[in-house]
Amino acid sequence: MGTAVGGGRAVPRYVQIADEIVQQIRAGVLKPGDMVPSESELVERYGVSGGTIRKAMVEVRASGLVETRHGKGSIVKDRPPVRHRSSDRFRASHRRGGKAAYLAESEQSGATAKVSVLYIGPTEAPEEIAERLGVEAGAQVLARRRLYFRNGTPVETATSYLPWDVVKDIPELFGENPGPGGIYARLEDDGHVFAEFVETLRARSASKAESSELALSPGAPVVHLVREAVTEEGRVVEVCDTLMAADQFVFQYRIPAAD
Repeated sequence: MGTAVGGGRAVPRYVQIADEIVQQIRAGVLKPGDMVPSESELVERYGVSGGTIRKAMVEVRASGLVETRHGKGSIVKDRPPVRHRSSDRFRASHRRGGKAAYLAESEQSGATAKVSVLYIGPTEAPEEIAERLGVEAGAQVLARRRLYFRNGTPVETATSYLPWDVVKDIPELFGENPGPGGIYARLEDDGHVFAEFVETLRARSASKAESSELALSPGAPVVHLVREAVTEEGRVVEVCDTLMAADQFVFQYRIPAAD
């Protein structure tokens, strides 16, 4: 019995098993910190081969709900509450209140936020980033790479790329803490008035390095978001390349219904 038929389609047995385990986690039958039953236990429970169970566990790990610990098996992750990522986070009022977007959003959701700065300095603009910034590929830009934590758990990485001619006379942008309101507030102080922020999102599986950095299971789903900060003159003064653990975010946007 390798497959089951539902709605005219054959559903592989390992997919059924994976779905059942995932539902047990989401329903709280398997709680954070619990070990997922071992391969031998699952073989006995479901009456299938070890190969079928191993394929099922690949699917379970891809859900992002468990992590595999060498020599111990799979354990249900202690997942903090999902954080809403809303278009509200870029309100100028937050910056005037001295809060950068991430900190303002985390505070609204009742979470404890922390930002770890990984790198600040000149770098050569990757081709896609250069195109968005309107500079030559390989041109010198300022890179600010950060790792964001929520309640002690790494949830996203972000690298901001800024044109060198824009940042060279704004010393705060070269420091770990750019000051109240973050880098957008410093850009505004320098006369760059924002007209809009444009975001492009796509979902994919995390690479091995990305999984390690965000403490995810191998191949766990992530959301890759690229944001352009556009001024009233139509210039892109920052491109932010962000990678987020998919199970940590719900995206919420306000879309005007009229002109």
